[in-house]
Amino acid sequence: MRAEATYGGGLVTYVGPGSVATPGMFAAMGWAHQTFGRAPWAELMQPAADVARQGFPLGRIAQSYLVLVTDSISSWDPATRALLTDDGVAPPVGHLVVDPTLADTLEHLGRVGAADVYRGDVARAIDTDMRERDGLLTLTDLQAYQPVVREALVSRLGGWELACNPPPSIGGPVLTALLRLLSAVSDEVTPARAAQVMKEVLDIRLDRIDTAEDLAAAGAELLDTLHEIGSAGLPTSPSTAHVSVVDEDGMACALTASAGYGSGMTIRGTGLIANNALGELELNRRGLHSLPPGTRLPSNMAPTTARRQDGAMLAIGTPGADRITTALAQVLLHMARHGEDLQSAIDQPRMHPRRLEDGTTRIDHEADAEISASLDRAGMTRHEHPPLSMYFGGVGAAMRSPRSGLVAAADPRREAATLVT
Repeated sequence: MRAEATYGGGLVTYVGPGSVATPGMFAAMGWAHQTFGRAPWAELMQPAADVARQGFPLGRIAQSYLVLVTDSISSWDPATRALLTDDGVAPPVGHLVVDPTLADTLEHLGRVGAADVYRGDVARAIDTDMRERDGLLTLTDLQAYQPVVREALVSRLGGWELACNPPPSIGGPVLTALLRLLSAVSDEVTPARAAQVMKEVLDIRLDRIDTAEDLAAAGAELLDTLHEIGSAGLPTSPSTAHVSVVDEDGMACALTASAGYGSGMTIRGTGLIANNALGELELNRRGLHSLPPGTRLPSNMAPTTARRQDGAMLAIGTPGADRITTALAQVLLHMARHGEDLQSAIDQPRMHPRRLEDGTTRIDHEADAEISASLDRAGMTRHEHPPLSMYFGGVGAAMRSPRSGLVAAADPRREAATLVT
């Protein structure tokens, strides 16, 4: 089903059972817990179950998104409609969202483990619902899924060494390329200069990476190409959540998970709202359903960890589709090159190069006099958004510093929470 909304200046995506891809989040979290976890798995699942059972008030940013997609995404499935609408209308800010069915499922997974999503009762519930509604995801797909551990991509900016997720992700290589090029700029990084760096990287991404058959090879090619550009000098011519955690022992964890824009489909009997990764045009630039089963989809997500020579540790990431990499690059630039504290770096106004249908590029940016003047002087086409626009992501970061101890910072652009204990 085609879904249209005015989100981000205009959105087209595809939803419904045929848009649902194999979910990897539970498998990844289960592997991470088995490898690094100390607390019992059930204890980790229970807080989420409690929130689902007791309810939580709908925030302003989430409500504004529901206003845009209620007709196209949130209303066609009866269970989703009952949960996320008020009789077909987006509920008001503060509306209590309560999902006891999801709470039961999370408590069940807490008892039996994450593998149940792939080989147990939850897997069978997914398979049954998909077959009844002509979806593509099957029990065979779920049983075949395994998390893969890959070596991180490393870059440096200021005094920080940063590690990003590698190919076949797109987000990690693009962010790494941005950071390496920004690090190579020896003089002041003006808004126009930063915008030009972002444009060059995203041009290469759109032209060479997104439609490549081999994403791993294409990601490596991106880094090689950008290395050559950096050596010669630059030419002058969104339903994702992120959690960042650091502890006093120096362990840093950055986790980004996404349901895309959401398929609108709630898996019967589970409360789980399925993703629409097979319907996201940004992730399927070779055409919908053009990839063979088992192919790892590309991803804009770029969870990042970093360390400094003085022992400081950082975990950072954001939702925001193709704005993920540019948002993180700008926050890290403000922090690592300009010396701003974590919250100030997150609060700074942002930009993003956007290729238009006619092949030209404009710089979308939040209202800011310095950015406007710099882009105008450089002759760059620009489009102004309101301050602190949801379109530009929702960066969340945690840091342990020898000077300031444990610090957490959240983005005012989206719903967020911080906790230091």
